[in-house]
Formats: sequence, C-alpha cells, structure tokens
Amino acid sequence: MPQPLLSRRAFNLSAAAAATSIAVPALAQQGTWPSKPIRIIVPYTPGGFTDQMARLVQVGLQQRLGQPVIIDNKPGANSLIGVEALAKAPPDGSTFGVVIAAYAANTTLYPKLPYDPKKTWSASR
Repeated sequence: MPQPLLSRRAFNLSAAAAATSIAVPALAQQGTWPSKPIRIIVPYTPGGFTDQMARLVQVGLQQRLGQPVIIDNKPGANSLIGVEALAKAPPDGSTFGVVIAAYAANTTLYPKLPYDPKKTWSASR
C-alpha cells in the first residue's frame, strides 16, 4: 500500500488551521474587535477530534484576544445542524465554525440543504 503524502493527523491539523484563518482579513478592518465573547460552533460531538482541535484553538484565542471563547457543540445530521447554525449567525465576526472534510460531501448526499454553501462561505469573507 503506497504511503500517503500527508498523514491524516497532519491533514486534520492543516484543515483546522485553515478554518480558523478564514476571517483574518475581515478582522484586520475593525479596530475594536472583539467587543464581545467569541463563539466557535463545532458541528460534532464533544470529545471527538474536531472538538479537541477547537478547544486547542480556544485556549490561544482567549489568551491573545482577552475575550471569552465559547465552544458550542451542535452535532447531528452529518454536521448540517451546526453548519446551519453558523449560516444563521449574525455576520458580526464573533461566530466561527470548524468543519472537517466530510462537510464537503453534504452537497452530494443531501439534495436540499438548509443553507446555501456558496452564499454562506462567500458572505463570511
């Protein structure tokens, strides 16, 4: 069996780092950010890999930004529940989401999603 170019762990760490850096350009435009607690929606169960990665990011963000960072687990429906909550969150820069590669499969598995993936992610940038 051929060796993968990137281990699963390295891929997941890279994906988590990329997900947390999506909003960095938007944050640079506001001088008073963050003015309220930050919420990270994790659409998977507490204690899983994605939750643990979000909690590692949580510690660093709290220390660096001086604001509380709350992890909000919303598992179910292959991440649809959590991603829908993220899509409906106010676009004020205080709500972030963490997803894994399985999120990309939802557009092919579910013919009718409760959110528009193109609109949701492009509106947050």
